[in-house]
Amino acid sequence: MEIVRQCGTVVISARSIATSSNCPTCGQSSGRVHSHYMRVLADLPCQGQATEIRLRARRFRCVDRQCVRRIFTERFPGSVSAKARRTIRLSTAQRAIGLTAGGAPGGRLSQKLAIPVSGDTLLRMVRSSACEPYPDPRVVGIDDWAWRKGQRYGTIVCDLERNRVLELLPERNADVVAEWLARHPGVEVVARDRAGTYAEGARRGAPDATQIADRWHLLANLGEALRLAVGRHRKAVRLAGVAAMNEIAAGHEYIQHPSQKQTSLQSLRQQRKRQRRDLYEEVMRLRNAGITSPRQIAPQVGMSARTIERWLAGGGEPEHHRPPVHHHTLLEFEDYLFRRWNEGCHNGRQLLSEIKLQGFEGSRATVYRWTAALKRQHHSSKREKSRPWRPPSRRGCAWLLGQDPQSCDAKAACFLKHVYEHAPQLSVAGDLARRFAAILRGDDASLLEGWITEASNSELASLAAGISRDIEAIYGAINYRWTTSPVEGQINRLKTLKRQMYGRAGYALLRSRGLMAA
Repeated sequence: MEIVRQCGTVVISARSIATSSNCPTCGQSSGRVHSHYMRVLADLPCQGQATEIRLRARRFRCVDRQCVRRIFTERFPGSVSAKARRTIRLSTAQRAIGLTAGGAPGGRLSQKLAIPVSGDTLLRMVRSSACEPYPDPRVVGIDDWAWRKGQRYGTIVCDLERNRVLELLPERNADVVAEWLARHPGVEVVARDRAGTYAEGARRGAPDATQIADRWHLLANLGEALRLAVGRHRKAVRLAGVAAMNEIAAGHEYIQHPSQKQTSLQSLRQQRKRQRRDLYEEVMRLRNAGITSPRQIAPQVGMSARTIERWLAGGGEPEHHRPPVHHHTLLEFEDYLFRRWNEGCHNGRQLLSEIKLQGFEGSRATVYRWTAALKRQHHSSKREKSRPWRPPSRRGCAWLLGQDPQSCDAKAACFLKHVYEHAPQLSVAGDLARRFAAILRGDDASLLEGWITEASNSELASLAAGISRDIEAIYGAINYRWTTSPVEGQINRLKTLKRQMYGRAGYALLRSRGLMAA
């Protein structure tokens, strides 16, 4: 063996000390040397420098006269594969880089690690990698993942006991799920969302397995059902909000602060709100005049028939509430800004100049909005007792309906009292929602059928109908603790891989990285 350094590369000259080698075809050992040749192999770096092995290999004559291979090359099992240009340990390291970083980023990383390789080679190594066999799963979770959101979806299957991905399926339909489950007869439990596609696939592919509906999706379905119920009674909810505001403000003297003058945007929103109210009144006038069809009313008021149907079903025009704006670009500077604010510096220009020296690259308006929000908060804290209370949005009202009445504050309790007076059906819906959530969080599945019977005659009738169609999976959600939460985590990792490859990965490459990347 000889080791030299040539042009920044460590060159190792070596040869085998074995006296014979086995024929790869017949397996017979032979020591009859035919000739020699030089193999050049890349290896792991040494002291930060690329390493090259020049291996003097031999060709042997096969001693079995019946073997079709007359001459074979010397094999080095455990060190280098046949016809390979790199050692096994170098291939393992480069494949790990490809699985973790992908093609072009992995190629750049390999240059830094002194094991240069192109991105295309890394991707070929990833595609040719064979997945390690895994024991037959017993509990699996199934969910969909997006090739392109809203247009094309695939299916991911995870082992919930070992928290690992088992398979990425290119489509989202019952056939591919049933086919995969049929190839794994040991599956005993299938956790899934409420999609009928996976329910049908699990029923056909694993008829003896227990299906479990994910509890988070069930609670999400419950929240959506409550929001729809509130939307159908939005006129009553609006009246309840007005009554609650009057009652809450009755004992508080409200003096408008100069900073509370309406901005142009607020005035525009109020104007549009009045326009919607006028349109609804015109629709009701035409309806009372004998024109009952929305298609006949629509051209007279300049609205679509579908919009009129929604307004009539809800009992009033819709309300629009916008969420508050958060200044994400200021997050890393907020500690400093709060400290300077508490020291008495309330000048937005001064604060902007100070954080720009620390690397802030945002706009001046962002800092000014931040300081304006603190000033409004400072003024509002002074008049907290005199500030008028605003009723919650439709989503907030639905959330209040599902909460424990004992945990609500006085203002929310006052609002709910008026809601129940104007729309008693929402009182029943809120009670049913709280009971359903308690059933899901408990372990007494015998209460479910009684709940379905009561909910079938309430505002939650559609939810009850869906639950009755999937009742066995709902029983599984109550009796077992398995959920699809680990599957959601694996989907999040899959999204990271897709973004890392700029959305250009084909199914084979994405599947290899999804199954084998650590």
